[in-house]
Amino acid sequence: MPIGFPSHGQDLSQMGRGPVNPKGLQYYNNLINELIAHGIQPHALLCNYDHPQALEDEYGGWISRKIVKDFTAYADVCFREFGDRVSHWTTVNEPNVFAIGGYDTGMAPPKRCSPPFVFNCSKGNSSSEPYLAAHHMLLAHASTARLYREKYQGEQLGLVGISLYIFQSIPLTNLTADVAANQRAQDFLTGWIADPLMFGDYPSTMKRNVGSRLPEFTNHESKLVKGSFDFIGLIHYNYLYVEDNSVSLKEKNRDFNRDMGVKLYYNLSAYEFEIRPRDLQQILENFKSAYGNPPIYIQENGQKTPRGSSLEDPSRVKYLHAYIGSVLDAIRNGSNTRGYFVWSLWDGLELLDGYESSYGLYYVDLDDPDLKRYPKLSAHWYSHFLKGRGVSLDGIIELEKNLSGVSKDASFSRMISM
Repeated sequence: MPIGFPSHGQDLSQMGRGPVNPKGLQYYNNLINELIAHGIQPHALLCNYDHPQALEDEYGGWISRKIVKDFTAYADVCFREFGDRVSHWTTVNEPNVFAIGGYDTGMAPPKRCSPPFVFNCSKGNSSSEPYLAAHHMLLAHASTARLYREKYQGEQLGLVGISLYIFQSIPLTNLTADVAANQRAQDFLTGWIADPLMFGDYPSTMKRNVGSRLPEFTNHESKLVKGSFDFIGLIHYNYLYVEDNSVSLKEKNRDFNRDMGVKLYYNLSAYEFEIRPRDLQQILENFKSAYGNPPIYIQENGQKTPRGSSLEDPSRVKYLHAYIGSVLDAIRNGSNTRGYFVWSLWDGLELLDGYESSYGLYYVDLDDPDLKRYPKLSAHWYSHFLKGRGVSLDGIIELEKNLSGVSKDASFSRMISM
């Protein structure tokens, strides 16, 4: 089960450095111990769109190289205090989307952007800050991985990785320009983070289009970042179409999207994502061929539906059945995929829609003071799947007629490991 430090719980340090907050340690020790007591293996995430406000005020957070040292010190505390029970660590959640949303469009924390790319921002520079932020996330990740390997891995035997948000991108047409644009989109959206991790440097397309606004790795940094992972976490929900827009490369004011020279067509607010399991299989097989088949965990995958919709959610069941089947197909074709997480166990606060949409297998009644939870049809199906009862990944979904007879208290907050 994935858990986040500190954005989903108590801050470990109220000021970003200095004495550790004992209430933060107690919170996570209690959480980790309860998970383990119930047979659940925790996978911990160190940073999910959040960092101490004091560091943001002092030096701008991720746009400053200073955060590398502070982040590594924070990770050191987590490894020391929780590493005897946590064996899987993800450093930064989807740094590619985090950098774009937080430092270019300003639609995500810390909401930094600049004209003409404003999304209700009070400060920022959309032309340069996304690249600075992502660069420092990579350096912080690499520094953290080196710390773990040198100080903790020998005794704790754990693993350190980083996650990427992955769209399946498709050329809008078969025209040569759109096919080339699709490759640029892949270089920017995926290669931006994956290439330094695998090869020690950014894609040549990014170097050419971004120029001096793209930070450079020193020889030492390149060696530090390259191979600085034991696994890669992939987050995938849907797809997008790519159209050539090379004319944007001639514009004076440029940001990440204009540097790509493409137009992207997708709808993040759409409900009931189209079921296209082949996309996930292709993504996994592309990673196998392009990046040497690294160990992979699917850290998020699931279907969004309107909040308050029926507990009968056959569309989510079909989605999960199809995508888990695609993971199995990829593994059969040689993908080094190690595990799969459903997003999410229960309906929660979503970054882009608040409480208006839901991904959970359990419905949470926000009008109930006790926030009572109710299992959806997908909860019962997934429980049956994990127990190997009447579910085939190779055939057509058949929801058992007696599914409604499953106990409403059935517990299945588990991860499936392939």
